[in-house]
Amino acid sequence: MLSSVLLASQLFDWLESIRFLDIKLINVEDFIELLVRFAFNGIVLVLIIRYLYARNSNRKDFFFSFFAVGITVFLLCFLLESVKLELGFALGLFAIFGIIRYRTDPIPIKEMTYLFVVIGISVINALANKKVSYSELVITNAILVGGLYLLERILRLRQEYELEIRYERIENIHRMKEEELITDLRQRTGIEIKRYEVTRIDFLRDVANITIFFDPIENPRYQIKK
Repeated sequence: MLSSVLLASQLFDWLESIRFLDIKLINVEDFIELLVRFAFNGIVLVLIIRYLYARNSNRKDFFFSFFAVGITVFLLCFLLESVKLELGFALGLFAIFGIIRYRTDPIPIKEMTYLFVVIGISVINALANKKVSYSELVITNAILVGGLYLLERILRLRQEYELEIRYERIENIHRMKEEELITDLRQRTGIEIKRYEVTRIDFLRDVANITIFFDPIENPRYQIKK
């Protein structure tokens, strides 16, 4: 056992002595730290994205983006930590991602919030220096995950989707026929409607534009992309 440890130590020392273009082939201490921090950050991202976001929003189209952004930001911050920009660098990243907007598909507020959380956690786990102990790092991540859990589970802040419908039974839009309108819309769409808004009325063509709002958890078949 002892001989194996000595052999591994000698191997690492030999690898660290190898240089190419005046750059070390490997820095064992930094490499191990990268693996440990990356694994820890990955576990936290899985907890947030898979077990908090996914179970309460029922949208899978953002999974790829959340994981990709989290991994990229972590590696970017970790590898550029030697630049010593630290807080200013982190704030610069927040500013860059704060103005990002996907032109083809606007991000809903809740998804944008989770994206900000993913970026923030990745930056924290990557830029925490030797002055921050591992216990402080674990507690910080636990507070963030626990806070999201409380908001999602205890306060039950569910996401609300909307769907615009062109409705031809114009007589049902009268405010005295609210129950008839909701019943008719539920029968036609099969959606458990929470509320609705009449956005446009055209008496010339006897049609109205109605926006219905519903809970995606209760209506999993209707995953409306905004």
